[in-house]
Order: sequence, then C-alpha cells, then structure tokens
Amino acid sequence: MSIRRFVAAAVQVCAGSDKAANLEKAESFVVEAARNGARLIVLPEVCLWRGPRAEERSIAEPIPGPSTRRLGDLARQLGIHLLAGSLMEENGAKPFNTSVLFDAGGEIVARYRKLHLFDVDIPGHVTVRESDTRTGGDRVVSVPTELGVIGMTVCYDLRFPELYRRLTVAGAEIITIPSAFTFPTGAAHWEVLVRARAIENQVYVIAPDQIGRSAGGVVNFGNSLVVDPWGKPLARAADRETVIFAEIDRDYQERVRRELPCLTHIKLAQ
Repeated sequence: MSIRRFVAAAVQVCAGSDKAANLEKAESFVVEAARNGARLIVLPEVCLWRGPRAEERSIAEPIPGPSTRRLGDLARQLGIHLLAGSLMEENGAKPFNTSVLFDAGGEIVARYRKLHLFDVDIPGHVTVRESDTRTGGDRVVSVPTELGVIGMTVCYDLRFPELYRRLTVAGAEIITIPSAFTFPTGAAHWEVLVRARAIENQVYVIAPDQIGRSAGGVVNFGNSLVVDPWGKPLARAADRETVIFAEIDRDYQERVRRELPCLTHIKLAQ
C-alpha cells in the first residue's frame, strides 16, 4: 500500500559519550513523535554516541547489533518507519558512519555508509578530520517504502549536489540528511544548502541536526529542518533538544513536478 500523505518528524538532540543515555533519550523523542502521529521519524547523525574520536573504534557495533536491534524493536512496537541518523559500524581500524532505515515491522530495509568525510580546517573556528578515524562508503542508497522512495545521505554529503541528483534520478521522493553540522559552517550555509537540494530535485528533505557541544569540543548548529519540494521550510527546530513535525504530501509533490517539469529537462544526469 502506498501512503500519499503522512506526518514526518525530525529529532534534534545533543548526544554525548554515554551510549545508554543517548539511546534512552533518542527513544523518548521517537515515542513522543509517534504519539503525535509521525509515520517517519528521523534521528540526527551520531545520535547514539558522540565522544572522543580516539574511542570510535571501541564503541563501533556490527549491524545488525545491540543498538539496531533495540531501535528495530521500537520501530515495530510503534508501527513507524525509523531512520537511525547514523552510528559507528564496525569495520576494522576505521568504522563506517552508517545510517540505518527500519520499516514499520522493525526490519532493516536499507543502510547507507556516509560517502563524503569531513576533513576541514577553518582557522579559529573548527578543525575536523573524519578520515583519520572513519572509512567512507562507496554506494548511493535509495529504497522504496510505502511512504515513498527514500534517499539516504549524511551531513557533509549536503555539499555534493551530484549525490542528490543521482538519488532523484533513481526515484527518490524524500531525502534524509541526518547531521552534526558545525556552528560556523551551519550559520553560513546550512539552510541555503538544505533548501537548494530540495528545490533542485523537487523532493522533501528531512534534515535533523545535532545541537550543543560535543565531547571533542565541536559546537553544532541545530536548526533542524523539514523542507518541501518547492523549497519552503515546513518546520524548524528551536535552539534546544526537541522534535519537529511536518506533513509530507506526495500528491502536492507530483503537482510541483508537473507544473515545473525541470526533472524532465535534465541534460547532464549523473
């Protein structure tokens, strides 16, 4: 059965280095979102653990593993699609940063390993080298669901429009961007990039972001967003841990694509 209209939710949290506490917090927000009618709930990047990079290998898990089994059980109990923003997936010395999608039966229907690693040095603001401790993925991932075709990306991927075009050409109607966007880059570019990806591809974008300071000292921007295929922000998070809601209307999306048929005019598809 294809569901044409439903409520989606994006969860904004400040995750720390206590995995059990983070998981409990994420679960409480997911339950809140489901009680308010959300059928698709999206958590932010590294939502289950955000600690010192030197510890990433030791806290990484297999998928399926303890955390994904627990989240899958939660999705099944609530009857919702749940995107576990991302978690460290075991991979030898350098884990993957992996986003996992569960269906309403609690089954893993897709996993996406973050392609683009954030290696950036902005003097006086932020220095991050994800490639020192993580392995990048090598696959573009979209999956058909009863809620529509969902394309999966993570955080820094947002700066690479070719990925979003490939997802759209493959049929994506909703694209998720779980993130831990740094404050200086977020203040400059977060909203304009999220809205651009929605406008260019006439997709719904669900972009939950971390907020607050990580154990490594990085301050995240928050301002989680849900944006419609016309580029209109439908929901924006306040400056705190919270959950936001927006209606996904696939019939409206079809009308946008029909009235401004730019996706049929593509000349340089990836």
